[in-house]
Amino acid sequence: METAQRQEQAVPGAFTAFARFALCGGGVGIASSFAVAALASWMPWVLANALITVLSTLLATELHARFTFGAGGRATWRQHAQSAGSAAAAYAVTCLAMLGLHQLMAAPGAVLEQVVYLSAAALAGAGRFVLLRLVVFARNRRPAATTARSVHTTVARASSAPADPATLCHAA
Repeated sequence: METAQRQEQAVPGAFTAFARFALCGGGVGIASSFAVAALASWMPWVLANALITVLSTLLATELHARFTFGAGGRATWRQHAQSAGSAAAAYAVTCLAMLGLHQLMAAPGAVLEQVVYLSAAALAGAGRFVLLRLVVFARNRRPAATTARSVHTTVARASSAPADPATLCHAA
């Protein structure tokens, strides 16, 4: 019981989690934007973005598991997979933003590309925060499963015991 209470106390509130998410995810995102720009000089931008998205997602998921959402340890494979799904959506948002920019301007400058990329990444990041907090790193899944098992066990024990009318009347 004390362990469960300690875990509940360790879960950060929404504001704290968002601040940590912005610090970790934003830091990784800003570093990623520079890495994408550097790699794009050697390979197509879409490929550079894909490579950096994969690496930054792995790093950010670990940071979010350990620090942002108070999971208290390394991210599981399931959390990595779910986080990768949200990162794929973020990748699509940043690609569409950059493709749209290049449709509007033949040769946008590096500063404008960074502004568009970071704006799209911030929009996608807000959506990722909600998804990661409510689904991927949600802490309420395990207690619900445990509660359901204990209720089932209690019902099974009660139904297997002989029904004593005095006990049943007293319990009612």
